[in-house]
Amino acid sequence: MKNRLKIRKGDEVVVITGKYRGVKGKVLKVFPKDERVIVEKVNFIKKHVRPNQQNQQGGIVEKEAPIHVSNVMLFNSKINEVTKPVIKVVGDKRVRVCKKTGDELN
Repeated sequence: MKNRLKIRKGDEVVVITGKYRGVKGKVLKVFPKDERVIVEKVNFIKKHVRPNQQNQQGGIVEKEAPIHVSNVMLFNSKINEVTKPVIKVVGDKRVRVCKKTGDELN
């Protein structure tokens, strides 16, 4: 069975559990196989980097690490609340719709 994530790149989400609870951010990357997402300014890790062409100095770099998709919820800016996206079939297309208002999500 194919697992379809309802969170996509570019969506605005709110972290609902963990250290960064309540933080709102944009989804930068989605890993559907692992059911994980990278959210802007959330879950920072320190990574030791070797000197290379792009980074002549090397050293310790802080970057975002992936978090599980169950720890984030889609944010609807129209109603200023978190919401669950629902997939509806309109004609021959599958469309994400806000569960609370019924508005179509991009």
